[in-house]
Amino acid sequence: MRENPADLLPELCALLGAVLGLLTGMFVPRRRQWIAVLVCAAGVVAGLVSAALAVSGPRLMTFDAFMLDPVTHVTRLTVLGATLLVMALAFAPLRGHRRETEFHVLTVLTALGTIVLGASSDLLVLVAAYLPASIPAYALAGFRKDAGGAEAALKYYLMGALLGLLMLTGVTVLYGLGRGTSYESLARGLPDNAAVTVGAVLLVAGLLFKAGAVPGHFWVPDVAEGASPVVAALVTTVPKIGAFAALLRFGAEVAPHSWTPVLAVLASATMTLGNLAALGQDNVRRLLAYSTISQAGYLLVPVAMAGRTDLAEPALLYYLAAYAVTNLGAFAVVVAVGRDRIDDYRGLSRRSPLLALSLVICLLGLIGTPPTTVFAGKLLMLGAALNGHYVWLAVVAAVNTVASVFYYLRWIVPAYSPGSDMPSPSRPAALVAYAATTLTLVLGIGSGIALSLT
Repeated sequence: MRENPADLLPELCALLGAVLGLLTGMFVPRRRQWIAVLVCAAGVVAGLVSAALAVSGPRLMTFDAFMLDPVTHVTRLTVLGATLLVMALAFAPLRGHRRETEFHVLTVLTALGTIVLGASSDLLVLVAAYLPASIPAYALAGFRKDAGGAEAALKYYLMGALLGLLMLTGVTVLYGLGRGTSYESLARGLPDNAAVTVGAVLLVAGLLFKAGAVPGHFWVPDVAEGASPVVAALVTTVPKIGAFAALLRFGAEVAPHSWTPVLAVLASATMTLGNLAALGQDNVRRLLAYSTISQAGYLLVPVAMAGRTDLAEPALLYYLAAYAVTNLGAFAVVVAVGRDRIDDYRGLSRRSPLLALSLVICLLGLIGTPPTTVFAGKLLMLGAALNGHYVWLAVVAAVNTVASVFYYLRWIVPAYSPGSDMPSPSRPAALVAYAATTLTLVLGIGSGIALSLT
């Protein structure tokens, strides 16, 4: 068994940044908490650099539970990159806040738990990672301590606790049937019967909660609306990455034969429900919340195809990175404008043409319009469904993609309509939106190069 701490250098850098940032924040004046924020950001940057350097390393397992493979590498890079964007998005709104340090420390800890969630190859480590990927996010949801935030945090926590208990029950069932907790031992020892299917479904319940997919999706619109826009951007992006990476790993290495049809049904239900619910939304944050539910349905398609086609892994990994950048770009526009109603975006194109263009690119990107990066992700997703001989699932995904055009256009049209009361957008948040939009286009145009690297 390999036990080299250097294998966990990205995680250790992020952890060290969070701990040192918290200690720094305890001793600096409130007006200088930005120093602690920079310490946290430095830990994330160091983790991102070390994760990029580790990509060329061999595929192996370290500490008998942590996999170093393409799934882990993409999870690390995407989570840490998205965390940096979230921290940049939060810097101006939280500047001088008495709990500025705590916000950024909790953000980094959420990212750290998410990475371990996606890299774990043992049920016990998976459950242990579920907690740090969840508990800091619960606190962030209620960070503002207002009525909306408290309600969002309570719903988020109760849903997470319930589905977390179901996840523990599933782990217990699988451990009893497979006489082990590592994926390798479960793959050898699990029989293929109804009891294993029940255990796998219970285990998946907790991961579907983190992914925001049916049936663990109920918290998403309430948290997106009740929490601050920055927290909404975080919880609809970062935890989802680790959850889908964990689902893919479990599906490829352990899952029973009933895995594919069950996940295919959940995928079609998730994308359909998310799109139908988004059609009638006038609040942009709730619209993006239901959008992220529908995106979870698309992401479940390659997960369902795990073990049936070699296209499943690159499809999911590329789509995850594409979704993370594009979704953060859309939320950055919301933070920059500071308005939640669709009609409040009238006149945005006259007040800030670049920000309106960023909004259009990100929303069209979420649809899957070329040359954005989600377009390549959706092509791979549809290809995985077809190669896995699930033509009906590819058709459902295509129909839902067309249906999503209508509610995204409901937001785009007012942005280019006349209006005079549009406030000046926040410049720091606008810069994050421009950066995310640029990444969306660059990764889309260079999708061939990016896929060859993954």
